[in-house]
Amino acid sequence: MTMANIIELANGAKKETKIIAIANQKSGVGKTTTTMNLGAALAIEEGKKVLLIDIEPQANLSEYLGYSEPDGKPTMTQLILSVCNRSVIAPETVEESIRHNEVNNLDFIPSDINLANADVAMSSALSRETVLKRIFSEEVISDYDYVLIDCLPALGVLLINALTAATDMIIPVQTQKFSIDGLTALTALHSQITATINPELSQPFVLPTMVDNTKVSKNALTKLSERFKDTLLSTVIHKSVEATKSSESGVALCKTKNCLGEEYKALSEELVERNL
Repeated sequence: MTMANIIELANGAKKETKIIAIANQKSGVGKTTTTMNLGAALAIEEGKKVLLIDIEPQANLSEYLGYSEPDGKPTMTQLILSVCNRSVIAPETVEESIRHNEVNNLDFIPSDINLANADVAMSSALSRETVLKRIFSEEVISDYDYVLIDCLPALGVLLINALTAATDMIIPVQTQKFSIDGLTALTALHSQITATINPELSQPFVLPTMVDNTKVSKNALTKLSERFKDTLLSTVIHKSVEATKSSESGVALCKTKNCLGEEYKALSEELVERNL
């Protein structure tokens, strides 16, 4: 437990729930790995109560957490369709959809392939950009310190929903030239959301991922530092086969002895220190 945890307990205070959208329209940059392992580090190392949300139709995060077959409880697909059809949803229905992963001490709501049809269903929904915000009402999330949303790699209505519901945003960026070049559209969308729908959304924080010792990677880090300055996270995540091993075993990196796990521990500490 960190000093911040001790002070918080001593004061009897509970911070507001942080809802962090982990997003990048480019695939393969480490969004799911970051959502899972940052969440686990916050829960295990920092003593936080964490809820993970999968809004990716491929459901990689859900599989990482051990969900692969229907279990009779609602998934994100059913929750979204329910709001689209009725405009409101009972908190009890959302709470019923929350599963618990004992190994990594994480609560989560899984996705499934049918979520790929969400754009069609949401296109005619009343106030379609606020569907997720209505699902994650204060009554549902008030017990959590962090809600982390694993976003799909697309600049569509689901991502707009995630940013509308979020208090913060983390962009994992692979340290390669084309990954950085592709950030313009994403940061422009962020600006549009803050200007119109969600003025409380903080500036996007950038997390360098898949860092290696190549000149390309080092140049990318320099460009990120110049462009994002204070919102570039000081923690970097290196390229490692340990990420694949973790996804196959379902055990978070911070629970095993490896450098990548230490980096995600450092990332969770940085978020707590930054009050992010």
